[in-house]
Order: sequence, then structure tokens, then C-alpha cells
Amino acid sequence: MTLFNFKTLLRLHWVFIGLVVMVTGLGVAMLYSAAKGEMFPWAAPQLMRAGMGFALMLMIALMDIRFFFRNAYGLYGATLLLLLVTEIKGYVGMGAQRWINLGVFNLQPSELAKITLILVLARYFSEQKSIHLKGVFSLIPPAILVLLPMAFVFIEPDLGAALMMMFIAAAMFFCAGVSKKIFLSVMVLGLAAAPIGWSVLKDYQKKRVYTFLDPERDPLGAGYHIIQSKIALGSGGILGKGFMNGTQSQLNFLPEKQTDFIFTMLAEELGMVGAVTLLLVYALMIVIMYGISLHSTSTFGFLVGMGIAAHFFFCTFINVAMVMGLLPTKGLPLPLVSYGGTSLLASFIAFGLLQNIYVSKDVLRYS
Repeated sequence: MTLFNFKTLLRLHWVFIGLVVMVTGLGVAMLYSAAKGEMFPWAAPQLMRAGMGFALMLMIALMDIRFFFRNAYGLYGATLLLLLVTEIKGYVGMGAQRWINLGVFNLQPSELAKITLILVLARYFSEQKSIHLKGVFSLIPPAILVLLPMAFVFIEPDLGAALMMMFIAAAMFFCAGVSKKIFLSVMVLGLAAAPIGWSVLKDYQKKRVYTFLDPERDPLGAGYHIIQSKIALGSGGILGKGFMNGTQSQLNFLPEKQTDFIFTMLAEELGMVGAVTLLLVYALMIVIMYGISLHSTSTFGFLVGMGIAAHFFFCTFINVAMVMGLLPTKGLPLPLVSYGGTSLLASFIAFGLLQNIYVSKDVLRYS
């Protein structure tokens, strides 16, 4: 088996790659603005990581897709090991132990775990017959595969990443053909267990829910972020205040403007036109992901593509809804735009897998 096939380079989905480069470039520009016209501390590192990520995406796209199919469980196990190392010797920041200090940058294993979770679920479901997915017992192994990384991430604590894994898994279970009755039963059990889930939440997590329901109850504390975010969104108007001219961001009223609330800064500076344009580009990317998945001739490729599309959609939807006050605040970055090393590299890894599925759609069949 040849690991790399450079002949496939010209067959890549270059329209999608162009959209990825465009959105990433926009993110670097917004980070430049966030630093008041300076490449450091955010824009230059992000640009360097984007270059590394682009090279990694192409490398993964040129690999034999059978490598990922055969090594799905091994890659999944490796990320579980990284999550365990994080629990034991992880770097603590902002009250959470989510990173491994590699010297050059801090690695966040939970971002990689989302990708390997997609691979391992696709491998499992591609080896099952659809009739087997009607029974509850056939879903115990994939449920365990989902719950293991979720448990590690929840302990860090990172409720947002844990919920993201659950959403991705639910989408893949549905695409794999799991019985709707089972989905309904799980939803009922989930609602019944809601009081138990509430009781295990930490105080700051409960405070986020209270703040979501009533931001004005603590305007200078827990509600400060979302109040300033809404002010920035409204002040941008239709056309925005201009690049590097946003008052909320440039005067440092807007917290975490380089990460979680970067969409708010973009909307203030580029206005509703800029914000809607970005969302339309995101929507086009999701449509392309969906199309690539549907045209795959293998169940494995179809499920990996749908998992990546679900991951991208939920990350975008939750971040945008959060900064608009439609969801409680969570530490989830805006794909390709927010500052962050591991999240950016994980996105490029996912897009590399998607490109691999695209160029392999006519030659590989697993089921």
C-alpha cells in the first residue's frame, strides 16, 4: 500500500480549499485588528499555524484512505492517552486543566479527540449491517467509545467540548441508520436525568445558565461578557465602523475578542453585511461537505464526511448563538477565525480527511 499518492493533488476540491484559505485569512486580519494593528501576539502565530495546518491538510489528503480506516482505533486510543496525560500532568489555565505544554505551543487533546471520535465511530458503523443497528445491544460499543473521551473532557472541566462530542456522535448515529425509537428513548431518558446533570455542574457552569437567562442580574460580573457582546453587535450597524475602528474591541470593552467573541468584533467592524457574508461562506462550506459525503462510495467515507460536517456546523452555530445571547457562554472557538493552535490544526486535519474522501470516492468501497 502506497501511503502517499501525489497524482491526486490536482483532483482535490480546490473551491473548498479556496474558501478555507479565505476564511482563515479573514481570521488573521481580525486578530491583527484585535491587537491594534500589530502582528503579535495573535496574528503572526495564527498565520504560522495556518501554514502548518495547510501543509498538514494536503499531506492527509494525499494519503491512502485505508490508512485511516485500518488505524481508526489506534488513533482513537492515542488521543485517549493524551487526555489521560492531560489529567495527570496537564497545564492549568483559566481554572481548567485542558492543555499539554509542548514548549512551542499548548496542545489541547480534546480538539484532536473530536476528530478521532469521528474516525472510530465511522469504522465501527461501517462494519455493521443496518439491521443490527435496530437493537440496543449493538449500540453499547459505540456508546462506550463516545462516553470515554467525554468523561475525560468533562473532568477537565470542559463542558462545551463534552457536549460537542455528544452532538457529533448523535449526528453520526443518525446517519448510520440507528432506529428513531432508540433516539426518542434516549431523549426521554436525558430529560429525566436533567436534574441529576444539573446537580453535578460546577458553580461557575450554573452561573453561566443564570446569566444566560438574565444577564442584567450581574452586569459587571458574570453578565459583563454577553452585555458587551450585544452592545458591539448593535453598534456595528449595517456596514460596520470600519476595519480597526470598532469602539468596543479597540477600547478593550469586549473581553476574549481574539477567541470566543471574535465574531462580535467582526460584526462591529464589518457590520451586518460582513457578518452575514461570513455565515454564507460557512453555509457554502457545509453544503460542499455534505455533497462530498453523499458522493462517497464507502460507508466509512460517508460517515467521516458527515461527522466532520456536523462538527463544523455545531462549532459555528454554538459560537455565533452564544455571542448573540441565544445560548449560555461556552469556550468554543469560531472555526478558522478564532485564535487557537490546536483548534485550528484540528480543523485542517478534518478538512484533509474530507479532501481524502473526495478524491477516493470512486475507487474505495468498505461496505
